Amino acid sequence: MVQRLSQYFHLEKLGTTWKIELMAGLTSFFTSAYIILVNPLILKDAGIPLSAGVIATIIASVFGCLLMALWVNAPIIVIPGMGVNAFFSYTMIQSIGLTPQQGLAVIVISGLLFYLVSITSIGYRILASVPDSLKHGITVGIGLFLTFIGLQKGGIIQSSETTIVALGNFGSPITLSTLAGLVVTMVLFVRNVKGSLLIGLFFTSILTLSITEKREIAAKGLDFDVYSQVVASSDFSILQIPFWIAVFSMTMIVLFENMGLLSGMLPETEKFPRAYKALAISTIFSGILGTSPTIASAESASGISAGGKTGIPAMVTAILFSLSVFALPFIQLIPGNAVAPVLIIIGALMMKSVIDIPFNDFSEGFPAFLIIVCIPLTSSIADGLAFGFIAYPLVKVAIGKSKHVSPLVYVIAVLFLLNIVASTMLLH
Repeated sequence: MVQRLSQYFHLEKLGTTWKIELMAGLTSFFTSAYIILVNPLILKDAGIPLSAGVIATIIASVFGCLLMALWVNAPIIVIPGMGVNAFFSYTMIQSIGLTPQQGLAVIVISGLLFYLVSITSIGYRILASVPDSLKHGITVGIGLFLTFIGLQKGGIIQSSETTIVALGNFGSPITLSTLAGLVVTMVLFVRNVKGSLLIGLFFTSILTLSITEKREIAAKGLDFDVYSQVVASSDFSILQIPFWIAVFSMTMIVLFENMGLLSGMLPETEKFPRAYKALAISTIFSGILGTSPTIASAESASGISAGGKTGIPAMVTAILFSLSVFALPFIQLIPGNAVAPVLIIIGALMMKSVIDIPFNDFSEGFPAFLIIVCIPLTSSIADGLAFGFIAYPLVKVAIGKSKHVSPLVYVIAVLFLLNIVASTMLLH
């Protein structure tokens, strides 16, 4: 059995061993396990019950990881994406006004469009035509967006009528526990403690509950009856303009975010086509299962850096995700601010892409800069992308380098412009 699996995963061909791959799998799981707790808390803000969010997150992660392990044989961990889940809850549901069921339908259709792109030459053309500066700008912008959400959830910053955003109340127990949790999580992380983000989340939860009055909450098991009302509950209200605006925005996000993450992490580039298709299929099933889209997670890099070269780390992660359901009866005890340190640290990690943006070339740096600042300041990944992709060809035309821009980028810019116009007409 072991020998057959070794042949299936090509261990000898790739110059690796079971010990290395299994350790890489454990590393990948402990660095990504926080999503089991964080994603449901964000989905809850979209109106998806906490128990349903937990179950959907686990099943979608298991499905995506197994797909990547058994079909692609790559050490890429597939979990609901940070940033895209915020777009789902705070932009699609709270801002645009879709129902959770309509939002899930948007994900299914976006996944289908994603799949169509992945099986045609369009995917390769987009990958080749989109400038690296914009790809890196997307990563940094999403990182700042996550940090902004974390600072808000932790009470470190708050809204202000005069300055829009102001320093939070540092006399509040919630804020103090968030700051303490951030310090502990940061120390654990920089000391390379396995599962540091998950440990930090639990520490912040326990501290918050111990110094606030939320002590009468009883732990309950996961409610599978509630989940039955969420799974396959998509509402395809295709005649509504907001629905299609959300479809366009979500499709662009999953296309470009997965493209950037895969191209930066996949050890064997020849596996890109199949991995891209796997992510598209996983996105479709995310909407069916009741969660925001799964993506090729940045945490995959931890397993790859530990020596992972095959699909075994993804398979190990899938197994451990499935077993984790038995340890989650106390999920509803976790306060909302506990996710703040995790969001802030993940945001900081995503900032490293800024060094790859050539700011010495204004025609490259300025569009990337617009993406970086507009994603958090508009609280919308799609709007941030729009500013950058529209500005890029405009700047190039202004300096006489219009031919240096791919025709596909012009098309994407026009689509983003039409999306903004449609959104503006809708709001008025």
